[in-house]
Amino acid sequence: MHAEDILHQVFGYPAFRGLQHDIIEHVAGGGNALVLMPTGGGKSLCYQIPALMREGVGIVVSPLIALMQDQVAALRELGVAAAYLNSSLSAAEAADIERQLRQGELKLLYVAPERLLTERCLALLHRCQLALIAIDEAHCVSQWGHDFRPEYIGLGRLADEFPEVPRIALTATADAQTRLDIKHYLQLTDAAEFISSFDRPNIHYQVIERQNGKKQLLDFIQKQAAGQSGIVYCLSRKSVEDIAQYLCDSGLNALPYHAGLPIQTRSQNQHRFTHEDNIIIVATVAFGMGIDKPD
Repeated sequence: MHAEDILHQVFGYPAFRGLQHDIIEHVAGGGNALVLMPTGGGKSLCYQIPALMREGVGIVVSPLIALMQDQVAALRELGVAAAYLNSSLSAAEAADIERQLRQGELKLLYVAPERLLTERCLALLHRCQLALIAIDEAHCVSQWGHDFRPEYIGLGRLADEFPEVPRIALTATADAQTRLDIKHYLQLTDAAEFISSFDRPNIHYQVIERQNGKKQLLDFIQKQAAGQSGIVYCLSRKSVEDIAQYLCDSGLNALPYHAGLPIQTRSQNQHRFTHEDNIIIVATVAFGMGIDKPD
């Protein structure tokens, strides 16, 4: 199928936006790419559609369990054979996903970087036909950034392991130095760069002096965002739970989300935020990356 046919028939969109079509055609044709596109700009289509156009399975490296779960759930609803391998799965569940992969039943597989780089996982992928390798949130490779993940540096090995497989690195946050780091550590020095405009007319920024933080937050929600869903970001796990409890005590539907919570609690809270209205998530900065919620 052509890219436009997949866009219409699978994803239900009328037309490509910005550089999407150019990126998709480049990667589908076997080229490597570095994509810098703002959140909400449609980065995921830039590897999902080429994976559906090419023979084999598309491997997507993602740093967050929440991001994997959200995207796989959305793809499955569209009828795309997608799955993920991460620590939230039981041994039996992981074995079943690996069986589907070996038998060529999957078109997209999301994998955490630390699992992907194990000898066992690499050996498994060598037994499969790979359509492409997408490295999402690629800025995690840079020590200059706030989201540095040391396991990302090892992903440069993929160029040696799978030299014939096109690779695409994607991020929404990369200055010039970070882009250089991405191309260097991921061995993408020959990759075409696609940089989209970051103008987002639907986003409004407001900065005010903090005086009574909790009261200011509550007033903002009650007066400017009453009845709406939203995310409140905090810098520590303790403050996440403190603020969530304060908002609940004030009559709001607030749920905490941070890495210290049990996986089941995080998954349940994310599911409620994604599928219900009038839910406030209080979270550390990782939450929200790739979460697709219309409002």
